[in-house]
Amino acid sequence: MSVRVYLVDDHRLFLSGVKAELDDTFQVVGSAYDVDTAIEEIRGLVPDVVLVDVHMPDGGGIAVVEGVTETTPDVKFLALSVSDQAEDVIAMIRAGARGYVTKTIEPSELEEAIKRINAGDAVFSPRLAGFVLDAFAGAIPSDDDPELDQLTSREKDVLRLIARGFAYKQVARKLNISIKTVETHVSSVLRKLQLSNRHELARWASKRRIV
Repeated sequence: MSVRVYLVDDHRLFLSGVKAELDDTFQVVGSAYDVDTAIEEIRGLVPDVVLVDVHMPDGGGIAVVEGVTETTPDVKFLALSVSDQAEDVIAMIRAGARGYVTKTIEPSELEEAIKRINAGDAVFSPRLAGFVLDAFAGAIPSDDDPELDQLTSREKDVLRLIARGFAYKQVARKLNISIKTVETHVSSVLRKLQLSNRHELARWASKRRIV
């Protein structure tokens, strides 16, 4: 049987092009341009492999992977992104993706990557695999950070989710706290780290690879 594939990307023209490339080889069962629609439809359709962009509003690819695997763990994810940054690769793998390829990949290579992901393999674009090996071998340093040590455990949880692009409402739902409590934690984190807004917070977290 043909592999059932679902596509998630907020760039509609790119998504249409990928769908056209894959239609002859796979059964493309659906697509979405936003996180919430993707999670709802993937849970309902249960495709074999989901091709998901990394950087999108409302939490991006990480939110999609985590939102689906909570209830539908059999779905396999392959990240497809313009980014080849170590922090993006590692964050997606930690969220539950089985592979990560860049959008410069050739159509034939993408088809092969989907087949391998469906078969249970891990697939990475050249040089990206090293990031994952380094991260999970502990080669990326995790030295004590005096600034991070100022934060409480709950503030760190909120920091990571906000830095990933989650909205306050989504953070509240994931942590089972009120939106007002999320706002309070964010204000406390910004004050302690001497940052002005959530965009500076995201950059701060990304530099320290704690997203």
